[in-house]
Amino acid sequence: MLKGNAIIGQSGGPTTVINASLAGIIQNCLQAEVIENVYGMRYGIEGFMKGDVIDLGAEDAAVIEGLRSTPSSALGSCRHKVQDEDFPKILDMLKKFNIRYYFLIGGNDTMDTICRVEAYCKQQGYELIGVGVPKTVDNDLFGTDHTPGFGSAGRYVAISVKQAGMLARDMKHVDQYVIFQTVGRSAGWLPAAAAMAKTAEDDAPHIILLPERAFDEEKFLAAVKTTYDKYGWCSVVCGEGVCYADGRPISASTTADKFSNVEFGAMGGTSAAMILHQMIGNKFGWRGEFQVTESLQMCAADRACPMDLEEAYACGRRAVELAVEGTSGVMVSIVRESSQPYKWSLSTAPLSEVAIGEKPMPDEFIDDENLFVTQACLDYLQPLIGELPEFVRFKGIAVE
Repeated sequence: MLKGNAIIGQSGGPTTVINASLAGIIQNCLQAEVIENVYGMRYGIEGFMKGDVIDLGAEDAAVIEGLRSTPSSALGSCRHKVQDEDFPKILDMLKKFNIRYYFLIGGNDTMDTICRVEAYCKQQGYELIGVGVPKTVDNDLFGTDHTPGFGSAGRYVAISVKQAGMLARDMKHVDQYVIFQTVGRSAGWLPAAAAMAKTAEDDAPHIILLPERAFDEEKFLAAVKTTYDKYGWCSVVCGEGVCYADGRPISASTTADKFSNVEFGAMGGTSAAMILHQMIGNKFGWRGEFQVTESLQMCAADRACPMDLEEAYACGRRAVELAVEGTSGVMVSIVRESSQPYKWSLSTAPLSEVAIGEKPMPDEFIDDENLFVTQACLDYLQPLIGELPEFVRFKGIAVE
């Protein structure tokens, strides 16, 4: 059986539960006989190539356990796209630290990194076992029912839209509309999560714009007017990556990262929410608000879902079990066995498939008007987001 040291890295944007996965990996590595030392990459593969490595086995057990409820990325992160010239540096570092077990927590770009590093090591005759642990708030990772991090981010969105909707409803004589923007480039899972806030017909949100569907300005403004005529105000939720039919982002962003992904939050860019706000204001002359929370939905520990934390931790532990069994080139995946009651188990997906795949919202989750979600979507979301807080409202019985 392969014996040596393990290294763990975190990559891409953080989540509320990514450190729970990290805790699971560390704790299981420390118990594995074939793993001698457990190291951590500081700032992902970029830091690793510079030799920025820490000894996780030297940390207090209470700190490692505390990771299970600590948000953000404890090891630090990066968004470095591995180039051909990087591989010799990476191999040198793997040899220097005698790394035989290689774990990265991240999305499809991260899974691509593991896949390519493992393949390069194999070509060079260096034995390395690489296993990925899923992470992304966008929930667009191929090969898994959902990703650790999505449930808590979805809960953040749902609670924010619910409370912001109450404010907008009560202030409708001052501001007649509110736009809430979520992160997520080309997948609508997070804006869809806002629908969990709705318990009454007039509750927010009224309109949800998803990146899976082309934006139609005329249809959108007509829906806003219909909602206003009915309730006296309108709540809109949009994904940051909503585009026109020709592929142009409504945010007009043209900046891309190293992975060729459009950077919707890039400096100097205009948010989708701001553009929608201007459209409504210009068309109807109303006052309104737009809310862009950016990375806050990635790190709100006060809104973490217990199930999300549990699954993230279990994914980390399972990654180590697979590695010491000799399984390489896979990502741990979550299988939904039933929604009511919610039951799940863990499986695997090939890194080569995860790296190039995407998981947009299925058609049956989007309503016929492309302006909201269906009951099937709500049934999928409910066990991941959990119960939301309940608030009261007056009956509003008029005095004559």
